[in-house]
Amino acid sequence: MHKKEKIVVLGGGFAGLNFVKRIDKEKYDVALIDRHNYHTFPPLFYQVASSELDPTSICFPFRRELGKRKARGVRFHIGNVESIDVSRKCVVTDYETLPYDKLVIALGTTNNFFGNTELIDEVYTLKSTDEAIRIRNEILIRCERAAVEPDEDKRRRMLSFVVVGGGPAGVEIAGAIGELKRYILRRDYPEIPPEDLSITILEGSDRLLGTMSTEASATALKDLKQLMVNVNLGRLMKAYKDNVLTLDDGFTMYSEMVIWTAGVIGSPVKINGAEYELGRGGRFATDVQCRVTGLDNVFAIGDINLLPTEKFPKGLPQLAQVAIQQGKYLAKNLNNNRWDTPFSYVDKGSMATIGRNRAVADLKKLHLSGFVAWLAWMFIHLISLLGMRSKLSVLISWVWAYFSYNTAMRLLLFGAKHPRRSSIWDKA
Repeated sequence: MHKKEKIVVLGGGFAGLNFVKRIDKEKYDVALIDRHNYHTFPPLFYQVASSELDPTSICFPFRRELGKRKARGVRFHIGNVESIDVSRKCVVTDYETLPYDKLVIALGTTNNFFGNTELIDEVYTLKSTDEAIRIRNEILIRCERAAVEPDEDKRRRMLSFVVVGGGPAGVEIAGAIGELKRYILRRDYPEIPPEDLSITILEGSDRLLGTMSTEASATALKDLKQLMVNVNLGRLMKAYKDNVLTLDDGFTMYSEMVIWTAGVIGSPVKINGAEYELGRGGRFATDVQCRVTGLDNVFAIGDINLLPTEKFPKGLPQLAQVAIQQGKYLAKNLNNNRWDTPFSYVDKGSMATIGRNRAVADLKKLHLSGFVAWLAWMFIHLISLLGMRSKLSVLISWVWAYFSYNTAMRLLLFGAKHPRRSSIWDKA
């Protein structure tokens, strides 16, 4: 009997999950490693953060997904990847060591603070479900506290929000908080005058949504201003300490809650057994077949892949569509053992939503905005969710929120801190 080659896949995001669903399990023994036991849908993190969706609507257990026909036979291992030893051909997690014949790195990205490491403990981020829940709880507790605070100045300080970064994530969360100010406060928190809540977005370049068309940028700017969001373009944050932001021109502003969406960097992983340096943005440089340059039988797909092209000289955009297409492409190549066709990214366009009836979409040569773009955004995201239950849950939540301006997700759920989790497996 022919012995199967072992493929270890690091990360169960769009790239990793699409790869394991299409790799031939008759030919390969496949293991998937992820630090969570669920796959997430990052484009909707901001809706969890703004209490518009339940976290379970955008999270899908790996063991359920891997039990389905396309992925059946893939073994799931929970754990944080600590290092890759390319000389011994194994992956070390915080729980175990897994050998491999071929390695697929699909770890995605994490927050990039551009050297300001002290910001890690100061700002809120939006790169995981846990971080989205943290933002939701902080916004809600601030509203509840402000509702019973008699001191006007203190109340305004409680409700001072700043979003750093004018990309899709920044625009979407700023728009969601703007909707809270415009539509929700008067009904749910009548004790809070809407003018006491301030929301500011800082963007270092001269326009919002820099990777989209100028029409999309202009529409986003107009829509955010209609939602009473202060937009500051060409402004970089240099420091944040004691609730005071210092900008690149020396200007200072007060904010008790800063949400950082300004950049991403490849999720860090240590390479042992070879001298290897990561490429731009902490990404793995690859050839046109997604093979990591300088490492044998190692592949990188998704956001952590660095593949410069003529159209994208700094590497392909870190978008879900790139990850999905690379996952499918690499599985097909390994199944057929053919490497004569280079990966070619098919750009299906970009979208961002600013709020109800407000969105922008660049679909090849077609630009959409307003209600039509908003409907297109909802449809694309709805069909992209895994599982019929999640699709129905999200659709019902959106329809209910649209007609009632209300959501059932505005709950403060912190979770108990005690007792501490036992570490019995580490005891002798």
